[in-house]
Amino acid sequence: MASEELYFTNTHEWLKKLKGKKIRIGISAHAQEELGDIVGVELPETGAAFSREDPIGVIESVKAVSDVNCPVTGTVVTVNEALEETPELLNEDPFGQGWIAELEMEDEKELEELMNNEEYETF
Repeated sequence: MASEELYFTNTHEWLKKLKGKKIRIGISAHAQEELGDIVGVELPETGAAFSREDPIGVIESVKAVSDVNCPVTGTVVTVNEALEETPELLNEDPFGQGWIAELEMEDEKELEELMNNEEYETF
């Protein structure tokens, strides 16, 4: 279950604010349920810059191949390399060990355009 400290996109990515302008992103429980068993993940490159809603990575499941969209504009500072060997972490723990990347966001005002947990549950 999602916590109150998460933000969500309408394409089912989540964002958690860390220290300063650093954020962590992943996919929602709903997204991983819709995808089914996840068998592969294409992670972004460290240092790569993305605009809000740009594809930042790819998730391959037994049902489909889906883009992961960047919830805010920012630069990748680290990726979850464990997903390369164990992509099923996205199914098993989407809000914990199944995170995808951490970014340094450019503008915190973009958070205002995302949904909180309650809004996402309604969505």
